Amino acid sequence: MNESTFKHLMALTELQSISGHESSVRQYMQEAMSAYVDECEVSGLGNLFGIKRAKQADAPTVMLAGHMDEVGFMLSRIEDNGTFRAVPIGGWNVYAVPAQRFTLQTQQGDIPVISSAVPPHLMKQNASKPIQVKDIYFDAGFESKEEAEGYGVRPGDPIVPEASTVVSANGKSLISKAIDNRYGCALVLDVLEALKDVDLPFHLVAGATVQEEVGLRGVKGAVHRYAPDIFFAVDASPAGDGEGDKTAQGQLGQGFLLRVQDPGHISHPPLWHYIQAQAENAGIPYQYYFSQGGTDAGAAHVMNDGVPSAVIGLPARYIHGHQSLMRLRDYEAARDIVLQVFENLQPEIIQEIKG
Repeated sequence: MNESTFKHLMALTELQSISGHESSVRQYMQEAMSAYVDECEVSGLGNLFGIKRAKQADAPTVMLAGHMDEVGFMLSRIEDNGTFRAVPIGGWNVYAVPAQRFTLQTQQGDIPVISSAVPPHLMKQNASKPIQVKDIYFDAGFESKEEAEGYGVRPGDPIVPEASTVVSANGKSLISKAIDNRYGCALVLDVLEALKDVDLPFHLVAGATVQEEVGLRGVKGAVHRYAPDIFFAVDASPAGDGEGDKTAQGQLGQGFLLRVQDPGHISHPPLWHYIQAQAENAGIPYQYYFSQGGTDAGAAHVMNDGVPSAVIGLPARYIHGHQSLMRLRDYEAARDIVLQVFENLQPEIIQEIKG
C-alpha cells in the first residue's frame, strides 16, 4: 500500500463526523482531491464531489460515491445531575455502547464523555430485562445541568466515538472506528490521484455523500444534480468470518465484495457482470455478497429515470462500533477493480449496460 493511501486511511478513520455533522471529513477530502479534478462542488446539504471532465462535452457521466458520516449519538436531554441522555444516529448494537469513550462536540469545543455501564456489584441477580439505548446515559463529569450548560452543552450536540487507528502486529490489518465508510472516502481519493493525468472518455464525478447512515439522504440530491449514466457506491459491509466460519459472507483477505442484492437494491446485472469480468480478466480477488443492510446505491438506482448501480464493497469486522478491523489487501483489491473498470470503460459499453 502506498504512503498516500495509508495516510488517508489513518487520518480519515480518526476524524469524528456523525450524520449531519460531516464538516471535518468534507474539509479533509476537499483539500486532498482539489489537485486531481477540474473542480470541487459542495451541495447545500454538504455532499462533496470532484468533477473530472472528458474532452467530449456530450460524454456520458459516471459517478463514484462513498459516504462521509459515521454512526454516533445526539444529545437529547441534560439531566439535573449533569449527565446526558441521547438518541442513536445510525444503527448500533446496544451491547457495544456501554463503558466507552466518546467526544461531545459543542459549539464551544470538544468535551470528553463516557457511556454508562452498570458494574456487576450493582446488578440484581434476577435482572433479565434486555438493555436498551434509552437506558444508557453519557457522563462528562459535570455536577449539574447548569454546570454542563456553562460549558456550552446543548441538546442536538453530536456524541462521536473516540478511538485511535492502529495497524495490527503482522502489518496486514487496520484497526479503527468508522471503516464504514471512511474506506470509501479514502478509495475515492486514491482513485482520483491515480487518474489525475488520465484522459477518460466519460465525465467522472467522484466524492462522498452525507447522512447515508440515517436513510441514504445525501445521495438523492447528488444523483439528481449530476444525472449519472451509471453509479458506483464504495462502502464497507460486515464480515461474518470472525468466529472462523469459512462459509459466512464477507471473508477477510479474500478480496472486494461484489454485492448482488440487499433489501433495498438488486445490483444492475449488466453492470455487476461487467465488474466481475474485469476482475477475472485482471486477476483481482472478489467475493459475492448478499447483504442485510443497504448502501447509497439503493437510493441512487431509483432516482431520475432509473440509474444502473452497483456496489464495490469492503468486508470489515465489528462495524458500527468503536473498533473495526479490515485487511489492507481487501482495500487494495477494491481500489484495483475501480481503476480496472474505469480504465476500460467506454461510452459504448456504458450504453450497453444501460440497455
